Amino acid sequence: MLVLHALSRDPHDRAWLWSHDQTALDEAQTTQLQTLQRRRLDGEPMAYLIGWQEFHGIGLQVDGRVLVPRADTETLVTWALQCLDRPDGATNTPRVLDLGTGSGAIALALKAARPHTEVHAVDASADALDVARANASRLGLDVRFHHGSWFEPVSGYRFDLIVSNPPYIADNDPHLPALRHEPVAALTAGRDGLEDLRHIANAAPGRLAMGGWLLLEHGHDQAVAVRQLLDRARFDQVNSRKDLAGIERCSGGRRGFDG
Repeated sequence: MLVLHALSRDPHDRAWLWSHDQTALDEAQTTQLQTLQRRRLDGEPMAYLIGWQEFHGIGLQVDGRVLVPRADTETLVTWALQCLDRPDGATNTPRVLDLGTGSGAIALALKAARPHTEVHAVDASADALDVARANASRLGLDVRFHHGSWFEPVSGYRFDLIVSNPPYIADNDPHLPALRHEPVAALTAGRDGLEDLRHIANAAPGRLAMGGWLLLEHGHDQAVAVRQLLDRARFDQVNSRKDLAGIERCSGGRRGFDG
């Protein structure tokens, strides 16, 4: 992939590489390849090196201002689409909110799959929103972006569906050094990693239409704790979904019609 990228070709075009195995790199290409190799050996994500990442069928431009979208998060998107397709949906034009949008991955994937939805996306990082807006423009997807902390910039709205992949790693987690190239503010959430999940679960009922769903991605060992947060916030139909590895990766619940 790095060789192809240094040659300004699609990093996945292995067939071209095999058919041109005698092609010599010029000096500039060799220098670029060596630079890319050093960065990769230092642990920098491949997506940052080649500048993009595929997610749920769309290509996203990414860099060090945002987290690299993970395949695990597609579990959240799939569940969200199922909620939007429920026959008891509130409106013909559901209003969706993506909290902590980062590169825009979740919001843009939902808008691409269900163009009739009204999708809003919030992030506290102006740099991240620049990336997300650029992705939306390039993909031709109409998502409304808001700058601010969680629900603050959308206080005048109610939503039929709220989704979020918030920070959920504990401040002292031993795996953090391996993620040093990604923005730490998008990764950590207090001593137990639940600080932001707790805030979202508590605040979401006041931002959801009756019958609306809240879906949250979380850590591999946090499903029980997140379900308890949702239960305490008086959500019903609380349950979790597993990723492709069989790990409970997302938990969610519905705001009941009793308020």
